[in-house]
Amino acid sequence: MRLRHIEVFHAIMQVGTISGAAQVLHISQPAVTKVLQHAELQLGMPLFERVRGKLYPKPEAHRLFIETEKLNRDLQSIRRLAASLKGRAVETVRLVATPTIAISVLPAAMKAWRRDFAQTRCELGTHHTSEIVNALRLGEADLAVSLQDPRHPGIVAEPIAQGFLTAVAPAGTWTAAQCAQPFGPRNLQGELIGMAGDDPLGELVLAACEAQDVQPVFHTVVQTYQIARSLVEAGAGVAVLDPFTAASAVAGKVQCRSWAPAISVQLYLLTASHAPLSHGARALANTIGAAARACLERGAA
Repeated sequence: MRLRHIEVFHAIMQVGTISGAAQVLHISQPAVTKVLQHAELQLGMPLFERVRGKLYPKPEAHRLFIETEKLNRDLQSIRRLAASLKGRAVETVRLVATPTIAISVLPAAMKAWRRDFAQTRCELGTHHTSEIVNALRLGEADLAVSLQDPRHPGIVAEPIAQGFLTAVAPAGTWTAAQCAQPFGPRNLQGELIGMAGDDPLGELVLAACEAQDVQPVFHTVVQTYQIARSLVEAGAGVAVLDPFTAASAVAGKVQCRSWAPAISVQLYLLTASHAPLSHGARALANTIGAAARACLERGAA
């Protein structure tokens, strides 16, 4: 089958009629009929049953539709790219971030970046770090940001901002004097919100507790820092969070104290070692770093 055959066949399968396919493809009904007949002639078999002017796909048509679905999506992508080039779009920047950074840092970064790159297309996705590595290696993303250095030979990890683990409690939990003091393992009492066992920062907190022979009881265990912060904001307990999530909490709803012993948390820019960044992507990376540092400064104010 030729590409035109597949395009017409796919349109008929989607809308169910010759007239509908003609409207979708912006061509005449006789043209659709002619292309379909030619495709069936080349295949040596009919793809549809004609009953009283209606088309009913045969089993072979359904099987063929499944196999041509990916090709049709690729054709649509090519059309979008061609339209983008015609419209003189400079580039597309594909950014992936962990959910924590996507919520706490990226909104401000994207707003600032858009001032200079208003016409550049940006595709933003969220993944965990292991999935980010695969996306970068497979060329499905141009750059990524994460709180973890994956230490992968094909990935370059560049620190762009640094903070420290922070204890967060509902407003009114601590006195002003207590807020000025570090928060350590022996302070982990009452209603505690912990992270799932495979969380790297959560493991550091538990290691610090074990070093002081403290065994905290977490009554609530969550998968993401954002959920933990939302619970704290609602007055549901105390949590130890990354500094970016803690700094972006709703003002007036939480109190923050530095964790002791101090545990550094880096924000990393991740890129594939074989793929240098474009001008727009590098500018976005710089803006993300600036937004992350500004987030930490607001949290410390």
